[in-house]
Order: sequence, then C-alpha cells, then structure tokens
Amino acid sequence: MSWFLANLPYIGQLTALHLAQSVIPVVVGFGLALPLARLALGRRADGRSTEAYTAAGRVRKGAVVNGAALLYTVPSLALFVLMPLVLGTSITSPLNVYVALTIYVVAMMVRSAVDAFESVSPITLEAATAVGYTPLHRFWQVELPLSLPVMIAGLRVALVSNISMVSVGAVIGIQSLGTLFTDGLRRDLPAEIITGILLTLVLALVLDRLLALVGAALTRWRKP
Repeated sequence: MSWFLANLPYIGQLTALHLAQSVIPVVVGFGLALPLARLALGRRADGRSTEAYTAAGRVRKGAVVNGAALLYTVPSLALFVLMPLVLGTSITSPLNVYVALTIYVVAMMVRSAVDAFESVSPITLEAATAVGYTPLHRFWQVELPLSLPVMIAGLRVALVSNISMVSVGAVIGIQSLGTLFTDGLRRDLPAEIITGILLTLVLALVLDRLLALVGAALTRWRKP
C-alpha cells in the first residue's frame, strides 16, 4: 500500500495510457468491422442476405469472415514488432499498439457483426421494406437496433481482450499498466507487480460493466 500511495500520480498516468490504448482501437475497429460484415453478407433490395441465395455470396462471406479470423491468429507481440516496419514508426511508439489492436478488434468483430446481422429476422426486414423504409433507413432504424444485443456481446469480449493485450506492449517499451509488470520484475518489487495486475483486472471489470449498462440502455425493448 505504501508503494501504491507513493507512486499514485505515476500509476494514474499509466492507467490513462492503458485506457486510451484499450478503448480507441475498439471504437475504430468496430467502425471498420461493420462495413466488412455488410460486405460479407450483402443485401438484396428486400433486406435479405445474398449469401443465402448465391454461391458467390457464400464464397464472399467465407472469404471475409475467415480472412478476419486469420488475422487474429497472429501473436500480439509479433504484430507489435511488425508495426514499425509497416508504419515507419519507432519500436516504442504507442501508434504500433493502436494499429495492432485495431486489427485484432476488426478480426473479432467481423464475425460478431455478421452473426448480429443474421440474428435479425428476414421477415422483419421485409416488413420494414413493405411499409416504405429505404435501405438506409431500414439499416439505421430496424436492422442495427435489433442486432445490438449480439454486437454488444462481441464488443465486450473485444474490449476485455484489448485491456489484456495492451500490457504486452510493455515488453517492447510502450508504457501502460504492463510497465508495472516489467519494472516490478526488473527491480524485484512484488508490490509494483501486484498493483499492475489488480489495476488491469479492475479496469477490465469496470469497462465491461459500463459497456453492459450501455447495451442495456440501448436495448430497453428486450424482455428482461
């Protein structure tokens, strides 16, 4: 406890960095995953997925979903090290973590978004079309709201995974709560290591709960 209180400003700085490196990739990755999921499914004028009707649609869906899943198999540390070669940044640049974790979020959320859109009944989409909804209005006012429960579940997994993987960046010198692990090991300070572990767990639990509450607020139409 004495080490924690003596280093509170430093811990607060690392927590803020960890929070930013966890949340921003989720927001950006989610925004990129949505159009990829739409591309995977395709939509006819009546709102039905073209994947259900054509071999080309099934191939397209498989290519997008499996391609995204393949990205997730790349080890996080390897991707962090690869990013400087691709982006032209220094090895310790936080941008490496932001881009790498955005890729991971896209990889996770494409599958979740496809499942979410497929969870919406085609009959509901046809009914929306029949009463005069344009494809754009149908998406924003019918399809997206009804798919939110599945999407929120996927986002919760992506967010908690990111909070965990951000710590890996500390191995190559990118500051986050993971820095408490590496510094604590190097200086043989168990209090520093335990602080890093506990704060990472607390951050994951708090953000997961907040996202669950946001999801509940956006889907009040669901039965309890």
